[in-house]
Amino acid sequence: MDKPTLYLLIALFPLFGAIAAGLFGRVIGRAGAHWVTILGVAASCLGSFYVLNDLLNGAPSYNGNLYTWLTVDGLDVSVGFLVDKLTAMMMVVVTFVSLMVHIYTIGYMEEDPGYQRFFSYISLFTFSMLMLVMSNNFVQLFFGWEAVGLVSYLLIGFWFKRPTAIFANLKAFLVNRVGDFGFLLGIGLVLAHFGSFDYATVFAHAPVLKDATISLLPGSSCSLLSVTCILLFVGAMGKSAQFPLHVWLPDSMEGPTPISALIHAATMVTAGIFMVARMSPLFELSDTALNFILVIGSITALFMGFLGIIQNDIKRVVAYSTLSQLGYMTVALGASAYSVAVFHLMTHAFFKALLFLAAGAVIMAMHHDQDIRRMGGLKKYLPVIYWTSLLGSLALIGTPFFSGFYSKDSIILAVEGSKLPAAGFAQFAVLAGVFVTAFYSFRMFFLVFHGEERFGKASDHHHHDDDHGDEHHGLAPGEKPHSPGLVVTGPLMALAVPSVVIGGLAIKTMLAGDFFNNVIFVNGEAHHAMEAVEHHAHDAWHMGLHAFMTLPFWLALAGVVVAWFFYLKRPDIPAAIKSRVGPIYSLLENKYYMDHIYIQGFAAFGRGLGKVFWKVGDTILIDGLVVNGAAKLVGAISGLVRRFQTGYIYHYAFAMIIGALLLLTWWLGRFVVPH
Repeated sequence: MDKPTLYLLIALFPLFGAIAAGLFGRVIGRAGAHWVTILGVAASCLGSFYVLNDLLNGAPSYNGNLYTWLTVDGLDVSVGFLVDKLTAMMMVVVTFVSLMVHIYTIGYMEEDPGYQRFFSYISLFTFSMLMLVMSNNFVQLFFGWEAVGLVSYLLIGFWFKRPTAIFANLKAFLVNRVGDFGFLLGIGLVLAHFGSFDYATVFAHAPVLKDATISLLPGSSCSLLSVTCILLFVGAMGKSAQFPLHVWLPDSMEGPTPISALIHAATMVTAGIFMVARMSPLFELSDTALNFILVIGSITALFMGFLGIIQNDIKRVVAYSTLSQLGYMTVALGASAYSVAVFHLMTHAFFKALLFLAAGAVIMAMHHDQDIRRMGGLKKYLPVIYWTSLLGSLALIGTPFFSGFYSKDSIILAVEGSKLPAAGFAQFAVLAGVFVTAFYSFRMFFLVFHGEERFGKASDHHHHDDDHGDEHHGLAPGEKPHSPGLVVTGPLMALAVPSVVIGGLAIKTMLAGDFFNNVIFVNGEAHHAMEAVEHHAHDAWHMGLHAFMTLPFWLALAGVVVAWFFYLKRPDIPAAIKSRVGPIYSLLENKYYMDHIYIQGFAAFGRGLGKVFWKVGDTILIDGLVVNGAAKLVGAISGLVRRFQTGYIYHYAFAMIIGALLLLTWWLGRFVVPH
């Protein structure tokens, strides 16, 4: 099989599955829907592993167009694939996590009436994400970008009878529109100044335009590449949920848990990170854009972590952790350590998908109660979920030798090596974030799995506005949690393996080796962040041993110990702190009032402006003046003219005489009487 056909099949298998489950779901039934989609994604996954293996064994990258979609005035818009090691790595992550989520979904959505629809959506998402990462031009990138946004919208609002889900998916859609508008403007600037949508053409031409300027306001000029890169990054801020466009991601937890794992942890939210890494030849030419990225990433990494500390919904804790980790990846991008960002993207995809699916398994065992204050002591009931969650949590906080350690410590090293003005703030943010991450991760872990059992009390068995609408939620008094079957725990065990080992195995190849040669470009003369990383990445074993003497390890350990002390030994302390720091707690409880600013500020302003246009513009000017006014004017003139039509001959004769007299007067005055 030739390469283009293989790549096309890898992308299209999930699409075939989505069409079969979505359009013919009733015909093929529930089992048919999950088999057709799982087999499609499994085929894609095997193909992706084959492609990655081929590239690792020295096969050349592929960059070619499959067919031309349209040609306008010499501009060629094609559908094509660029498959290099960055693409292949993303393909493996997307298809493997997607396959695990597909299998897990059989157990999680077992009783849901929308079973076939759900499988259709997640398979369609896999197709969209593959089109995004495999594209070799901006138009196809944008197609994939919008398609994953659409599927995300459909999935967040999957339970469309719940008002909270409908609000959340509308919020996600609107916030992403803001980011995508910037993204579209960036692509427009690329087309206007480079004359092409093709990556290779644009990247080759970029150094020529390094000093080009653009006038945004009369009399002012900005660097063209800085403006373009910042606009492209605004797209990434929406999709990868960076401050201040992060507000949609925690609310997206209204969707079923498998979605949280697939879209909001492992794949879709990393599209922005992938895009900036892919655009490294452009971003390397603008220090302004890199500083901007560094600041945004630092704010997200630290301040979103703080919000994770006070959440009581098991899924929202993991959601804020995702925001914080996406901030880490963005910091790495800003420090010109693109390969480190992509490395963290990969390791994070496995352990965060694991944590979300484990949270979903706990929710199933608790009969769809998500409040960690009503859990506790689940270790003896859910042993597999306990141990896989522990491995995922240890990877998340950067425990030495776990996969998350290698990527997170590499980010900290990269920031230390960066000479950009914003690097100082970024360094503080990523170090403080280590303690915060460890604290909220193990706060959740201890509250869920250790301590006294707080479930199954009579007062807890109540209607709870949650996953499946109107059934009872929470365990009945005296009822004990039951561990879900192998279809749920199997994917957890499969994801636990890369969560532990993938970092140590891949770090030398990806960061110190030639994995990203000719894929990611770093201007080594100006940006030195990778030097320290490469020095450590050569030997994973020694890097792990050395970590025990570094500050990040002790910060993480402190976070775990404080969480243990606060929530298992002295639970009265957090309550006392909460009562003492009322204003700070309110600030965190209200998520820095960002939602208030957007809803009562921008949204209210937009509605007010719409009201003015409606009342003044539409009702008064258009309807009143133009439409009805024209009719009234015609009516008034008609009323006057009608009065002359009396039917009497002497009236008409009189009118003729007056008319003739007027004409004669005008003629005499104009031509006969001399001026």
